[in-house]
Amino acid sequence: MKARIDTIIEKAIETGKIVGTVVIVVEDGEIVYSRAAGYADREMGKPVEIGTIFRLASVSKPLVAAAALALVDKGRLAFGDLVRDHLPYFQPRQPDGKIADITIHHLLTHTAGLSYGADPKTTPPERMFNSGLSDTDLDFQENFGRLSTFPLLAAPGTLWSYSIAIDVLGAVIARIEGCSLDEVVRHHVLEPLGMSDTGFSVSDLERLATPYADGNPTAVRMNDRHLVPDSDGNLLTFAPFRLFNPKAFQSGGAGMVGTAPDLISFLETIRQGGAPILKADTARAALLNQIGNIPRPAEPGQEFSFLGAVIQDPVLAESPMSKGSVTWGGVYGHSWFIDPVKGISAAIMSNTAVEGCLGMYPRNIARAIYGL
Repeated sequence: MKARIDTIIEKAIETGKIVGTVVIVVEDGEIVYSRAAGYADREMGKPVEIGTIFRLASVSKPLVAAAALALVDKGRLAFGDLVRDHLPYFQPRQPDGKIADITIHHLLTHTAGLSYGADPKTTPPERMFNSGLSDTDLDFQENFGRLSTFPLLAAPGTLWSYSIAIDVLGAVIARIEGCSLDEVVRHHVLEPLGMSDTGFSVSDLERLATPYADGNPTAVRMNDRHLVPDSDGNLLTFAPFRLFNPKAFQSGGAGMVGTAPDLISFLETIRQGGAPILKADTARAALLNQIGNIPRPAEPGQEFSFLGAVIQDPVLAESPMSKGSVTWGGVYGHSWFIDPVKGISAAIMSNTAVEGCLGMYPRNIARAIYGL
């Protein structure tokens, strides 16, 4: 396995598709692969280290979701709670004009009917909301108050749509706890697991990786506002310096930073039963399909849990992982998975968007882990 993964890493770096990467694989509780390679800052010649800190993008989501699940365990939140009862300013309407009954469960599973942005060509600037990657001076109330003025794609519980839902969830749990979202996640997830390099601020600026974006033929250094096409051809707006803007709301869906060792600690905690952050039943539920028969036609063979996609049919999903594995990533350049059947957890991190998340690099690493 080591030789297979090494080969993929070295080719990706040599061809310039990936600038820097950290890969950690744990099997049955033991680290079976751990490597840092490439550059945290290519132009400065600064190498990636195991403890390099990356902008997490959507790797933030399972951490914020876990904080919400911890509040459920502690009786401070319930899956059936209506979001508007916690955020009175957030009352979006269904396509039929009725105020939607969005629940915490809908937010956790991306079945609230929300989407991931409005068309800037047809939306007045005073109505535009921020989706977490680009910079903003908006706080929770102003941002999600704007979001609330847009009709939902569908009635809650009838459609799966990847969305800004976990950002809204972050606003809910911050409101419940009466503090910043960073403090909520830190108290209920990060501190109990010793994840000292993960959060909404940087623990050590010297270890923060410079972000890069896909280029032709090699990745290019991101600027303050960098547009990158995703796998569907949609343009993603990255703003690396949002991280240092104290006015920007803390994005539960995209705003955190962290390291591969911290992430693997979290993944292994969930795989091994959730203690000390979650009850065993809750951790188990976090890895199971939570959307019932709601289809995900763009992702055949996959369902969705509280934390990420569930591989229901590995053949249809074109995945080497076992049935029941949970996986997701982050567009700054990351992928992760938990395979409960094989007892494997993997953190595949990079500073290269979007190849490290949606490209062949994480797929090839996953195949190499399984000997394919």
